[in-house]
Amino acid sequence: VQLRASGGGLVQAGGSLRLSCAASGRSFGRYAIGWFRQAPGKEREFVIAISRDGTITNYADSVKGRFTIARDSAKNTAYLQMNSLKPEDTAVYYCAAGPVESSDEEIYDYWGQGTLVTVSS
Repeated sequence: VQLRASGGGLVQAGGSLRLSCAASGRSFGRYAIGWFRQAPGKEREFVIAISRDGTITNYADSVKGRFTIARDSAKNTAYLQMNSLKPEDTAVYYCAAGPVESSDEEIYDYWGQGTLVTVSS
């Protein structure tokens, strides 16, 4: 499966942004979708993930209560809704597809190209 992340941009602190992860092919429902991010000079870290059927979500503590994830099987797309954004959320955001909604990036088999989110203070 091929993934394409989009929706990044510049937003002020406290604002919102929605990222999309569009998947090619008809196997979208076979994969859990995860979002990871990499800030300048830092390692990539887990953000949030959703199960194959959309019933289970897994969050990093840093985004609980602010970020949500959803998926639309009809559109082969997963969404990351980011609210109450903070400057420390600035990073390149990557979506990935794998067998389970894990926080471990090694689990994921397919990766999108990343989309930059910049949060100004």
